[in-house]
Amino acid sequence: MDSLKLHHFKGDVNKEIQITGSKSETNRLLILQQLYPNLEIENISNSDDSKLMMAALSNKGEEINIGHAGTTMRFLTSFLSIKENSNVILTGSGRMKERPIGILVDALKTLGADITYIENEGFAPLRIKGTKLKGGKVTINGNVSSQYISSLLLVAASLEKGIELEFEGAITSVPYIQMTLSLLNEVGIETSFEGQFIKISPKNAIEDKKITVESDWSSASYYYSLVALSKNGKIKLNSYKEKSLQGDSVLSEIYKSFGVQTTFEENSITLEKIQGFTNPEKVSFDLIKAPDTAQTIAVTAFGMGIACDLTGLHTLKIKETDRLVALDVELKKLGADISVTNESLHLNQATEIKSNVAIDTYQDHRMAMAFAPLLLKTSIIINEAAVVSKSYPTFWEDFSNFQ
Repeated sequence: MDSLKLHHFKGDVNKEIQITGSKSETNRLLILQQLYPNLEIENISNSDDSKLMMAALSNKGEEINIGHAGTTMRFLTSFLSIKENSNVILTGSGRMKERPIGILVDALKTLGADITYIENEGFAPLRIKGTKLKGGKVTINGNVSSQYISSLLLVAASLEKGIELEFEGAITSVPYIQMTLSLLNEVGIETSFEGQFIKISPKNAIEDKKITVESDWSSASYYYSLVALSKNGKIKLNSYKEKSLQGDSVLSEIYKSFGVQTTFEENSITLEKIQGFTNPEKVSFDLIKAPDTAQTIAVTAFGMGIACDLTGLHTLKIKETDRLVALDVELKKLGADISVTNESLHLNQATEIKSNVAIDTYQDHRMAMAFAPLLLKTSIIINEAAVVSKSYPTFWEDFSNFQ
């Protein structure tokens, strides 16, 4: 699929959808399953990232190429470091070779890992020779990507001494760290997180365990946007929990500011436009705990003509693309008055939305999906629309009919 034309839709938004399991939870559990084979996983994500993770874990060759999958790159770096007698080159796409990995590699090296850079210092591709690591104390900056931290935590219990992780400075990505710790607890691994320290106790084996992966809250964000931009939309999403491990579940609170009420049922959520809702002039959110929702929220605010200040976005600079720059460029095409810094986005109230604008996606799945709900306001073209397969392969199918 190259470009996709989304025609201005003026009908009712009313649908029930089953979204695949969270790729964040899935990829963590796939690593744990390698370390503890009697772990059974249900509702596994059908995302490209999770498929790449499964393929990489079963790879018997000398090189593993994980494409654009950042989570897979970070998690495999730690896993391959402790896989005794393996000798593998871990590489990825051109963009992946631009995304820093040095902080994680340095942490692993303090534990005795054998990792070398093949091209540029601090970046993939990596030569990883698996060895038996004893574990112990590791120090890491608190404001780094949670994926570095989770990568270490996932393998920690399989080490003889476990791991004691000390953070330097403020810790920014707590929800994803808490997700990892909760999954470790669920399989029977002891953890503690107090102040600037996380401690993971060693555990060689676990009892038989089955875990069902909750559906992905990041993917739900596009339906929150759709209902917000509708007149009287109502969408039911299955396999969601009120007490979620996923930081993006904060959407149920954030989208009240856009007129969307969330009703939690036993195994689903229903999103419904609040009747008689009056748009606020401006909204402000600190997304330090849910940065993956930023693109969706910015587009929603633009589409509704609401001014918007988003902060806590410093990690967006090193995602599939520089998401802040990408939002700035693409929203301006549509007529937005917007400015961005290295960690924030500022949007003034829109007075018009231009039609038939082609949105570039920069090989970033979230750019494609975040802009799609604007079809309720105007006709829009999404370039490289197939990029959604990275996290949500059936997105366009689910998005095609709302009644």
